Amino acid sequence: MGKKLLDRRWPWLVAASVLLLVLLSTIVEVQLPGRWDRRPRGSADEIAKLRSRSNLNVLFILIDTLRAERMGSYGYERETSPVLDSVAESGVRFARHLAQSSWTKASMASLWCGLYPGRTGITRFDHVIPPEARMPAEILREAGFQTVGLYRNGWVAPTFGFEQGFEVYQRPAGRPLPPNARRENPTLAGRGTDEGLVEAAVEFLRVGGHQRWFLYLHLMDLHEYIYDAESALFGSTYSDIYDNSIRWTDGTIEVLLQHLAAQGFLENTLIAITSDHGEAFLERGFEGHARQVFRETTEIPFLLSFPFRLEPGVVVEARTQNVDVWPTILDIIGVEPPEGIDGVSRLRDIVALASGRSPDGAGRTAIAALDQTWGKRDAEPQPTVAVAEDSFRYVRRRSAGERVEHLFDSRNDPLEYRDRSEEEPEVLERLRAAADAYEESRPPWGEAPTREIDELELNLLRALGYQIEE
Repeated sequence: MGKKLLDRRWPWLVAASVLLLVLLSTIVEVQLPGRWDRRPRGSADEIAKLRSRSNLNVLFILIDTLRAERMGSYGYERETSPVLDSVAESGVRFARHLAQSSWTKASMASLWCGLYPGRTGITRFDHVIPPEARMPAEILREAGFQTVGLYRNGWVAPTFGFEQGFEVYQRPAGRPLPPNARRENPTLAGRGTDEGLVEAAVEFLRVGGHQRWFLYLHLMDLHEYIYDAESALFGSTYSDIYDNSIRWTDGTIEVLLQHLAAQGFLENTLIAITSDHGEAFLERGFEGHARQVFRETTEIPFLLSFPFRLEPGVVVEARTQNVDVWPTILDIIGVEPPEGIDGVSRLRDIVALASGRSPDGAGRTAIAALDQTWGKRDAEPQPTVAVAEDSFRYVRRRSAGERVEHLFDSRNDPLEYRDRSEEEPEVLERLRAAADAYEESRPPWGEAPTREIDELELNLLRALGYQIEE
């Protein structure tokens, strides 16, 4: 009987086919969006225990110019961000998150320092973060982390003080665009892509990933409107190309996450993803950013991904802001943030929501600000300020030399076009007072130092699309 069975070929063919199908299913599973995720399921208790883990790494991804409402997890109807959406679904998504400025340099200084722009003093093109500022990379380096920063935006160059605390802080060498990719800003041709930045990050992890690390990646392809044929899904207008570029950037992040998964880093890494500002598409007559602080250029995403999956993921509905990002990260890993900052940790809210409870704290007043003359060497400061509180947003700006005020309520006006100053005088007065108090604030270390910027560097910064005058 045994010999007859061995003589039959079909059982072995069937067995081989089954094995082949299992192998193919595994390969397909790795390649599908979101299926790179092999993390175990976690809970609120595991979040609270992260501070006691000595092997927890921190990956901080900054996607330059990412507007929150252009992502599926923030309600967008187009499938621009399937990978980022899967991160949100199994982690924490902050639903109403405010950038502190619509210009990279001012916004990033606030994010790193945990202070509003008026308190960092970094409000003009030649300002430099002073050594007295205590940056997260310094804090983490003292706590035993390797600290590596990879950036592609000249506004966060080491010459402006952004390298403080990093053992390695560099702009990776550029690599040519792939043949099927397009760059809608031709002035930046030959300056590389985020693919090169991710390659540099992977190389660091190969060499130094066995020791505890903090890795900062500042992605720039979205700012440059780069995309390829596969991500060209949404048309050819300025706004469509922006969506195409989000899809391209989403794919770049997927490559990084797949590497982290393959090397086993996902199970011991806290991942934070946010942006420095959004982008305008003629909602109020202008395109781009670094001009005003209305919702379209200041409402950005903030996502957290733990070394485990939350099922379901957590959504923090209360108002948060970029000055809260690092107090929250440091609190999660059990490291004290600097004293006297404007940001607060949102860890208690996260743990409460993950436990099925309502958070104890409410949303706080949040500030976004910009000196509208930041790129003019000898011009007098011309501040514009936004104060966000619950569903209200107060915006104060200068127009033709006069002060103009707006008060919006997103509950019945989600795009914030209708001024409600007359209907809500008490709210107007309260938020106006908050704006007044902000404009009176000063940096704890005194005025920010400045430095001379040569013409070559000025031209490189102008190539990013900014107007800088002599």
